Amino acid sequence: MLDVVVVGAGPNGLTAAVELARRGFSVAVFEARDTVGGGARTEELTLPGFRHDPCSAAHPLGINSPAFRALPLERYGLEWLQPELPMAHPFTDGTAAVLSRSVAETAASFGARDAGAYRRLVEPFLPKWDTLARDFMSLPLTALPRDPVTLARFGLVGLPPSTWLMRRFRDERAKALFSGLVAHVMAPLSGFATGAIGLVFALAAHARGWPVARGGSQSISDALAAYLKDLGGTVHTDYEVKRLDDLPPARAYVFDTSPTALARIAGLGRYYDGYRYGPGVFKVDYALDGPVPWTAPEARVAGTVQIGASSAEIGTALRAASREGRAPDKPFMITVQPGVVDPDRAPEGKQVFWAYGHVPSGWDGDLTDALERQLERFAPGFRDRVLARATAGPPELASRNANYVGGDIGSGAVTGLQILLRPKLSLSPYGTPHPAVFICSSATPPGPGVHGMSGHNAAKAVWRQLRQQQT
Repeated sequence: MLDVVVVGAGPNGLTAAVELARRGFSVAVFEARDTVGGGARTEELTLPGFRHDPCSAAHPLGINSPAFRALPLERYGLEWLQPELPMAHPFTDGTAAVLSRSVAETAASFGARDAGAYRRLVEPFLPKWDTLARDFMSLPLTALPRDPVTLARFGLVGLPPSTWLMRRFRDERAKALFSGLVAHVMAPLSGFATGAIGLVFALAAHARGWPVARGGSQSISDALAAYLKDLGGTVHTDYEVKRLDDLPPARAYVFDTSPTALARIAGLGRYYDGYRYGPGVFKVDYALDGPVPWTAPEARVAGTVQIGASSAEIGTALRAASREGRAPDKPFMITVQPGVVDPDRAPEGKQVFWAYGHVPSGWDGDLTDALERQLERFAPGFRDRVLARATAGPPELASRNANYVGGDIGSGAVTGLQILLRPKLSLSPYGTPHPAVFICSSATPPGPGVHGMSGHNAAKAVWRQLRQQQT
């Protein structure tokens, strides 16, 4: 009998498997797709030689993850590549605010009236970032805070809505960039704890940047899988699990799946019926005949570029997708251009480009024209560079990855108390009513992102229980 079976070979499932194998448990992973990866994959979606990331592409939480930093993933091929600028937020006048490794450079891009306010916001937390990140990403009770005072101060700043935090700023440049940071998790700007979301992304950039993985996000998953195999674990692909009986006998089962899929497979009935999924996204992967012709020079060297002319425009787009049930006319966009630092993703002189906007859950329309109209506002002539495009709306995203219910790439709404207390209000969010069944997906704390911390935290819960069985 195995000690642990993990279902789902996304970053969280693989991290959980690695953490358990490192502690001497026998582990096997079962994945429905023909390769490992989940939300961290790389594929030729458009033309030969163009290597795209179908979901995650830039990794501020990955390089800052306490779980990943504790693993020797660089020995297994993972190399972080840092663009000249982590992120740029261009405006229609040809200028841009930036999120730089340097706090001073970032603050200066906001203008004189907001530079001091931004420095006062981030500088108290930055020297203690590593401890703060570990405490923040280990909540709830998987570990006692190492620095409870700093964590409490962070909570006082971050738990109110981001609209409150942005009252510190007087001009639109800082407000628009910070609104875009919050929108990365598709949260309404007025939601509980959204200030913390924006602040985490900003601090992550200042601490270690927003890198891409050389060769594509698949290299993160491949490194985790290779390390797991060296630890004696096994990975089985093309293995769809419909019920627990499909799996070999084990002392514990860990699911890197959506809560609703887990309930169906494990026979948990209506246990997760209260779990809410968020809006979906419409994503386009482009093969380009050269770099994006951004008007703002800063955008030409940034790995990630946020597209939203103002905080009001970003807020309107988020409300349309999350509350009004319609696709926005001017979608807020997150774009990534790996070629600024990893030119081997495409044939010489060409580029891959990654872009998405928010749409209602399950939306089956085509947002391509709206996205490209937005891009043309900030990069005139963009359409002339397009060689090929691969589009994926909520139905296609959900069919590629069952965790993306309704096209929700965050695997659950990041609103209300569900920002922190997911998938249920519980002191043990990784456990279930079945004593041998656990959940480790992005539906558990600390939530969305390629960081492995949900898997790391779930693994703690599993090994504690297995050790109790041995005593």
